[in-house]
Amino acid sequence: MRRGFRFITAGLFLSASLAIAQSVPASTNSERKVTQRVAPDYPELARHLRIRGVVRVEAVVRSNGSVKSARSLGGNPVLVDAAVAAVGKWKFQPAQAETTEVVQVVFENP
Repeated sequence: MRRGFRFITAGLFLSASLAIAQSVPASTNSERKVTQRVAPDYPELARHLRIRGVVRVEAVVRSNGSVKSARSLGGNPVLVDAAVAAVGKWKFQPAQAETTEVVQVVFENP
């Protein structure tokens, strides 16, 4: 009984969180190409609950192509940390100046 209650509570929380996360306006500023992507680690809770989705991440990219910082712009809260951590390891094409790129990380059930 308790186990069922936990799953229902988690489902309601995730549904409400997803509705809030989807209210973020869509905009893209991705001009530099990604040269090396690192796949995110699929969170165990998301795997167990079969959560899929897209997380939008804003990355500040140094002129040499490495990611200086990354933050979430929207997506399922269960997936956000894994997406931000993965994008932090990505490499972009070099450029003359630091840029801000908006990318999407897609999670599908493995």
